Amino acid sequence: MWDFFCTFARKILQKEKLPCNWQNYYFELIKTKRLNNMTIDQFRERMATGEPIVGGSDLHLEFHKYSQEALRITAEINGSYHTPEELRKLLSELWAIDVPESFGMFPPFYTDCGKNTHVGERVFINMGCKFQDQGGIFIDDDALIGHNATLCTLNHIPDPAQRAGMIAKPIHIGKRVWLGANVTVLQGVTIGDNAIVAAGAVVTKDVPANAIVGGVPAKVIKMIE
Repeated sequence: MWDFFCTFARKILQKEKLPCNWQNYYFELIKTKRLNNMTIDQFRERMATGEPIVGGSDLHLEFHKYSQEALRITAEINGSYHTPEELRKLLSELWAIDVPESFGMFPPFYTDCGKNTHVGERVFINMGCKFQDQGGIFIDDDALIGHNATLCTLNHIPDPAQRAGMIAKPIHIGKRVWLGANVTVLQGVTIGDNAIVAAGAVVTKDVPANAIVGGVPAKVIKMIE
């Protein structure tokens, strides 16, 4: 069965012809087979190496297990009202961490993994944010994440023959950072303490501490005195 599952997933990636009810097959296999017996800590350690994720590999298939859990939990988060205490409990399950009591969020919130997000004290995440956190998203104390911010830790491999594969790099957001609305932060970026990222910016490179940046791609506008 496991060999069949690997072959099946590779067919998806290669866009081969599949039965019209392939989704049913896929979700049943997800439910009935533990993909890799990998613990969350082992997953985080593997992602921290920065080594490529080969399309169709055991690790790639492990992503699907986490994505299904993330879809379930975010549907619960986004589908009805929850008290701040209830929301922190759901996020603790999603992120597999102890979310601080000082943390705040206004849903909806979206992620396709959820198992590599880490938040400090008094962090606030506003509505509509999207975290692609396989490579690791680290948000330090007192950071403010504006509406519809998108944080992306994965890139596909440029070589067309290996395009299904991916490279993961972490995102680090420093203390008291403020991300404006509709900001996009790409993989491997560190945003220094106290920095401000203007609305709509696309951050492709590290941002110095105390800098105000904006634009596409984001550039330093001025420093906070």
